[in-house]
Amino acid sequence: MKIPIASDHAGYAAKCVVLQILKDLRVDVDDLGTHSEDSVDYPEYAVQVAQRIDQGDAELGILICGSGQGVCMTANKYSGVRAALVQDAQTAALTRQHNNSNILCLPGRSLEHEPELLKNILKSWLETPFEGGRHERRVQKISSLTSSHS
Repeated sequence: MKIPIASDHAGYAAKCVVLQILKDLRVDVDDLGTHSEDSVDYPEYAVQVAQRIDQGDAELGILICGSGQGVCMTANKYSGVRAALVQDAQTAALTRQHNNSNILCLPGRSLEHEPELLKNILKSWLETPFEGGRHERRVQKISSLTSSHS
């Protein structure tokens, strides 16, 4: 599985840390940018990952911006996306287990100097399966909202 990842300039430093962690975990990634701390508009990068998920070209993706909010809001405009803003490993697991999140959104400014926390978040999110059952019904209700308002 190849995971697309992207960030804006404010998430770039954290993305560099995440890329090294993913490499150490032997996770194959497709780095869609940005590739520096030069100012860019986060929607342009969030859209690249969200489209791959929405079109079925990737199962999971990762987005990073300064707060994580901008990329999360942008990605969730796509009907096939369930992007989740995460700041700890427990929340990361719950977004997979209960919400079947398919894009992990990270706040770069608060996590760029926290490599162990980032590693725990990534491992938790990548290793936790969707529980299904009663949660499937809830995820379907979320999906029905975007399809009925498209």
